[in-house]
Amino acid sequence: MSAVLDLREAARLYRLEVPDRPHLFSAARATWHGRMVNEHGSARVFEALAGQLRDAAFDEADAAICRRFAAEERHHGVLCGAVVESLGGSARAEIDAPVAMPRHEDVSRLEAALRNLLSVSCLSETVAVALIAAERAEMPEGRLRALLTRIWADEIGHARFGWRILRSRVPRLPAPARSRLGAYLAVALAHLESHELAHLPPGIQPDDGALLGLCGGSDARRLFYETVCDVIVPTLDAIGLDATTAWRERGARGLATRSTSVHRGGSRFLAPVGHGC
Repeated sequence: MSAVLDLREAARLYRLEVPDRPHLFSAARATWHGRMVNEHGSARVFEALAGQLRDAAFDEADAAICRRFAAEERHHGVLCGAVVESLGGSARAEIDAPVAMPRHEDVSRLEAALRNLLSVSCLSETVAVALIAAERAEMPEGRLRALLTRIWADEIGHARFGWRILRSRVPRLPAPARSRLGAYLAVALAHLESHELAHLPPGIQPDDGALLGLCGGSDARRLFYETVCDVIVPTLDAIGLDATTAWRERGARGLATRSTSVHRGGSRFLAPVGHGC
């Protein structure tokens, strides 16, 4: 079942002047329209995560932070819709029914919440931070860059939140729970990789594409792998999860249990599945 997301009224409050590159407008409208849908849809992920943290007896302050993240994601959707409107498009879309957050009922509520925090904040949001940072670095100063900077700053907070909790909780887990979380990590990494591959088709952006927030899929794929191999895997290894093995084994495990992972919306803007660190 589909529904309609209509952000036109809210988005028009943030309309802005965009660089005069009419030959890029069609591609830019499609790009920012997709971001609008993905950003706004990510609010549901953080709302569900807030409920899981509450059910797992996390500090209520952490659940409240997730609810704030949900509000930020909705506002990101409005900001992306403002770019669509500024490019002559419409901040309106038909959207699919939301997919429920995995409950992981084979483990405790604490482990289930940690699995989803790992997948959403430490994996998806960390990749999003890297991709947006690269796009922002190529964009000239102006209101569009300022808008992207606002989104980027919030995504940094979303990623740091998950890393903070994992650094605190994982070392205190019993060995069997850490082992289960490491096994789940292989599933989450496989899902992350296939999701990013699907949303970052190979290609080269026009020379002036960065003016309107367009990015080349080939460069983004390379950055994805660099982020996983140079940031995510070493950090998880240091926390106490065997991410090096999980990354190496992601293909086999991911094919068997792909539906147990979760991501937060589509890629904003990796090399075949055999690519390694």
